[in-house]
Amino acid sequence: MNESSSVAQLAAILRNELNRYPEGEKLPSSRALVTQYQVSPVTVSRAIATLAAEGLVTSRPGAGVFKATARRVTGALGDVSWQEVALSADPPHSAVDAGPRRMDATGVLATLTTPPPEVIDLNGGYLHATLQPERALAAALARAGRRPGTWSRPPVEGLTELREWFARDISGPGGSLNASDVLITAGGQSALTTALRALAAPGSPVLVESPTYPGMLAVARAAGLRPVPVPVDADGVRTDLLAEAFEATRARAFVCQPLFHNPTGTVLSPQRRAEVLGIARAAGAFLIEDDFARRLVHADSPPLPLPLAADDPDGVVVHVRSLTKAASPSLRIGALSARGPVLERLRAIQVVDSFFVPRPLQETALELVGSPAWAGHLRALAGALRERRTTLLTALSSALPKLVPQQTPHGGYHLWLRLPDGTDEHAVAATALRHGVAVTPGTPYFTAEPPAPHLRLSYVSTPGPAQLKEGIQRLSESLPGA
Repeated sequence: MNESSSVAQLAAILRNELNRYPEGEKLPSSRALVTQYQVSPVTVSRAIATLAAEGLVTSRPGAGVFKATARRVTGALGDVSWQEVALSADPPHSAVDAGPRRMDATGVLATLTTPPPEVIDLNGGYLHATLQPERALAAALARAGRRPGTWSRPPVEGLTELREWFARDISGPGGSLNASDVLITAGGQSALTTALRALAAPGSPVLVESPTYPGMLAVARAAGLRPVPVPVDADGVRTDLLAEAFEATRARAFVCQPLFHNPTGTVLSPQRRAEVLGIARAAGAFLIEDDFARRLVHADSPPLPLPLAADDPDGVVVHVRSLTKAASPSLRIGALSARGPVLERLRAIQVVDSFFVPRPLQETALELVGSPAWAGHLRALAGALRERRTTLLTALSSALPKLVPQQTPHGGYHLWLRLPDGTDEHAVAATALRHGVAVTPGTPYFTAEPPAPHLRLSYVSTPGPAQLKEGIQRLSESLPGA
């Protein structure tokens, strides 16, 4: 049993035990709990901290842990129904405004929700603890903590050394990017938020791939933008339709995932790479390149194409890169890179929103990527991702052969399954959950009505291949005849 599950189980036991304690009564000592429940002192400490955060117990140094006094609610609850009007009554920003801002985080929350322990997670978007470089992260954090000035204020653009590392990582050895072209952000989601707010005014259109990442759609809608879909096929975004969309909308930004696209896993073909850049340049528009999966390459992948930003002398591309997906969900460090006056706009938006990214986190990231352990982790992760993808595809071939994707992705962490016409994907997901496996319906990935029903299966949030096999077996029980 891993440490996190032990903590959760002990916290649940103690939470139940508290029901028989009067307020203010002292709990058994930590040593007594260790002996009684046969767990480590660390597990006891973390379980008590969990209960304290919930307001159930209070800790008094030198005295022990006591059941907290229940909060007494004074006065009647007020009438908050007025907020429904206030939150929906935004005046239009322009004649083409789409209406009130939509704060719909359903698609994002679906991948952030932690299912119960008995449910196999084929939904999550972050590496399971068994795939994270926990030792390397701990060592990097310890080294960063010893650095002089770690707790002082960093430059608003980010630490120069970290910006230099991202510039090399994005454009390659001898590339044209340097530290002055890079801003450090609090992960990829923050970078996308900054880029969209900087490049498109409220009420204006922004071109997006269809399907695409729901978190980006949520950002766009929250900013009052109007996402306009451009279909994707096996070679990436349809460039013929992209040119038409720019002409019809006069949009000034297009968000693209050219490498291991989420959710389809496609890679933008060489011919279309040049076409996408040329189309955006001719339209006088920016291309926001979300390069989220570059460090999620599989061990059997062919050589990767360079980012679009690496061949962009005219400053068309605003590039988004993050360490979070390949390291840990709590290492929220990313980068925005751009050339020209747009960089100052990006910088201003980020400063207004958040001032700067905490320096201890930046120092930790710098220590991590500068250590030999980082390259070793990426090699191990590439092998693990290949194994998990192969396991999932093999299980699908056996249990649900009609759903096996036509193309095998060699990067990323998910499969995109086309369901039979007429299938209710939401009903399938709900039935699957009752059978003990969490999957993602395809609708949140589309800006308009989906052309067909889909499911997205993630293979990085489970402990290992055995759970993936069992997850597909449970899914097959939810899809009779598929």
